[in-house]
Amino acid sequence: MAMDRKIEKKKGIRPKHIIYAVATILFVFLLVKIIKDSNVTSLKVDEDKITIEEVQQGNFDDYIRTNGTVEPIATIYLDAEEGGRVEKILIEEGAQVKEGDVILVLENRTVYMDIMNSESNLAQKQNYLRQTRINFENALIDSRRLLLNSEFDLIKKKRNYEQQKALFEDELVSKEDYLQAKEDYEYNVQLQEINKQKMQNDSMIRITEMNQLEKELEKMTETLELVRERLENLNVKAPVDGQLGMLEAEIGQSIGKGEGIGQINVLTDYKIEALIDEHYIDRVRQGLNATFERQNSLFNLRVKKVYPEVRNSQFQIDLVFTDERPENIRAGQTYYINLQLGQPEQSLLVSLGGFFNSTGGQWIYVVDPSGDFATKRNIRIGRKNPKYYEVLEGLEPGERVITSGYDLFGDNDKLILR
Repeated sequence: MAMDRKIEKKKGIRPKHIIYAVATILFVFLLVKIIKDSNVTSLKVDEDKITIEEVQQGNFDDYIRTNGTVEPIATIYLDAEEGGRVEKILIEEGAQVKEGDVILVLENRTVYMDIMNSESNLAQKQNYLRQTRINFENALIDSRRLLLNSEFDLIKKKRNYEQQKALFEDELVSKEDYLQAKEDYEYNVQLQEINKQKMQNDSMIRITEMNQLEKELEKMTETLELVRERLENLNVKAPVDGQLGMLEAEIGQSIGKGEGIGQINVLTDYKIEALIDEHYIDRVRQGLNATFERQNSLFNLRVKKVYPEVRNSQFQIDLVFTDERPENIRAGQTYYINLQLGQPEQSLLVSLGGFFNSTGGQWIYVVDPSGDFATKRNIRIGRKNPKYYEVLEGLEPGERVITSGYDLFGDNDKLILR
């Protein structure tokens, strides 16, 4: 009788093992999905009520768009150099003026009185100077006459002294007569020196006095000229050629000294004033280029000046034309300007949309390839221009995202598209 043979179990992976493993993986996947879905909030959304855009790879053109207003290249403000009452208005607002044209005439009685007083004081000082000159000449003549008489007396005394000396040596006159003649001569010598010194001193004093008077007279003459200039300043004149853009004056109105009464627009060229959001204040600088389209033509601008003051979250810039100007350009016209901040660069691009207001560019709804739903995904947004946001990370080219506003989506993590 043959013995039964022991059957050994086959070792290795059998088909049923593969089936078990696949079933286990599917079970775990379904379990994880169920757990995950239980924590995900969703909302059904009509696809035709949202905007879906495709993420693109392309050139990011770094520019901003703003409104610009045409203004004259320069504006000269008219201030009243002298106060007064408006007597005449010779040129009306809006008229073209030439440099030196009288725009209006002021009347000021005080200026007339100041001129009369200055002229009277000047005349008095001139008369006094004239009389002083006459007195000086007379005193000079008297001094010369006195010096001449003294000189003749000295000659006589000298001659008498020499005669007495000779006679005394011959013992023909007494010693007393000789000494008397000698003393008279020596006295006149000293007197002559005193008269000369006195004449010099008197001349110096009178010359100094005359110079002082002449300087005072010059100052009074200059003062009179200044007062007369005040009279001329009552005629308010155009300082440059241009257009009288504003005139705040009426007949009979009192205008104070230094008060602004108008402005002249210099129309030899134009500039464009634009307001920029303060967010760009560190990027906008002098020399940046800009363009705008008008009458199917493109016109080029350059930033000439950046104002540092920020008002109402905006700062001002002035732009000037670098070549041609539009036809029939007028002050007050508005142009839509593209201000170039940097050179184009290859980037991921997402179209502008209302989603940014809700997310701040930190996340976005990404549509699943099936097109059935969209889920949240964290992203990072860089720069923006009037058309696109620059995507720094979180998206891939070709993916589709919801760019319209998220205000009605709440905090749902998943949108079911229908």
